[in-house]
Amino acid sequence: MITRGVTVLEIIGKYPETEDVFRDYDDIVGKCVLCNCLFDTISKISEDYKLNLDVLLDKINRAIT
Repeated sequence: MITRGVTVLEIIGKYPETEDVFRDYDDIVGKCVLCNCLFDTISKISEDYKLNLDVLLDKINRAIT
């Protein structure tokens, strides 16, 4: 289970199937999340771009189950 302190790089490295989840946020964030936020934690991305952390974590965790 992915938690708030995990980086995008760690998630993508272990669960490549989550790539689509991050790509879905590109338009919302206004840039490529995978290109620009690879070393950020899920929590930081959520804070920086005013995203709902619980929803983002839920989408990521659903993609890996």
